Amino acid sequence: MVQHRPRPARQRRARRVVRARVARRIARSTFHAWSENELLAGALLLGAATLGLVWANSPWQDALRQLADIRLGPAALGLDLSVSQWVVDGLLAIFFFTVGTELKQEFVVGQLRSLRTAAVPVLAAVGGMIGPAVVFLTIVLVAGDADGTRGWAIPTATDIAFAVGVLAVFGKGLPTALRTFLLTLAVVDDLLAIAIIAIVYTATIDGLWLGVSIAAIVAFAGIIRSRRAPWWLLVPIALIAWGAMHASGVHATIAGVLLGLTVPARPRFGERSARTHQLIWAIVPWSTLVVLPLFALFAAAVTIVPGEFGGAELAVFCGVGLGLLAGKVLGVMGTTSLLTWLTPLRLADGVRLRDLWPVAALTGIGFTVAMLIAELAFGDDPRAGAAKLAVLAASVIAAVLGAALLRTTARRR
Repeated sequence: MVQHRPRPARQRRARRVVRARVARRIARSTFHAWSENELLAGALLLGAATLGLVWANSPWQDALRQLADIRLGPAALGLDLSVSQWVVDGLLAIFFFTVGTELKQEFVVGQLRSLRTAAVPVLAAVGGMIGPAVVFLTIVLVAGDADGTRGWAIPTATDIAFAVGVLAVFGKGLPTALRTFLLTLAVVDDLLAIAIIAIVYTATIDGLWLGVSIAAIVAFAGIIRSRRAPWWLLVPIALIAWGAMHASGVHATIAGVLLGLTVPARPRFGERSARTHQLIWAIVPWSTLVVLPLFALFAAAVTIVPGEFGGAELAVFCGVGLGLLAGKVLGVMGTTSLLTWLTPLRLADGVRLRDLWPVAALTGIGFTVAMLIAELAFGDDPRAGAAKLAVLAASVIAAVLGAALLRTTARRR
């Protein structure tokens, strides 16, 4: 029997297909490896923010302003937004979707599933938000700037990516319970910051559009929990939920959080891993390496005009800076000390109270959510620029201080 061998052209095509598949797998693995490198992610975020700040104060600042003001999207749907608005309201919703998904995972199978083990870091997170707010309001009111009080929530937020990245690099040799404490604290911090955005910085609400958004989220929840959850159906429904939330007057990123909270955190229908894991694996690299750097680029693009940094701006700058650097540390350490001294609650085994000083310092890294709240609080007001500059300066100082304390604590232990 004569065997017909494949033609050379067919063999070449088959080899090209195989090589293309291998190349895609290698690229995908490399992309995920980069996103999981906490030092690289933090450096990329800081580099984008530095680029935005330098660009906004360079001879080419008009080019950046023109780029940010380009309008895109259908005006009939109320989505005729500038590039900077698309980044803040649109792309940042992807980041908040991953936040919501990670929160769901923590509540169901993670550190927050047991109130007994999570009580101290959860309450420390609350104290870590009250402390900065008190410091900010005290400074602004003493300066006589009543309008500046709108920014009280800016220094309350902690950037989990930066803080955990610094801990991973400089905290080698320290107990894993410290990382767990910081993660739990930062997750609760994110949840409270999201609640503040939804409640405090929403002026008017259109009930009809809000109802449409909620209906879309319910539909998304039903499909994502079904045996087969096709992405080609989930993505349009998620876009409808986002667009309707934007039209309702509630910040559109809240839709991302609510969608993330609907994702099942336990394996279903014989799956090897939970769908929270699957979506985090698929989306987090894009969020870490694309979305957050773009947001940092535009958020940090603050033009510094010498001589125009007046009393109101100075009060906001000092309030945000000291709120992050002093208010966070006092809130976290004060709350933790009171809880462990006056209640039966205790820290995890292997962790002492003095070991938490580096962690408390790292909570002063505000950045992503703090920048967003600065825009929501002040808009085009010059105070927004002062607040963003303070967030950048305080975050860098908190990172350096936290790193130094981590190395000191590691050597002592």
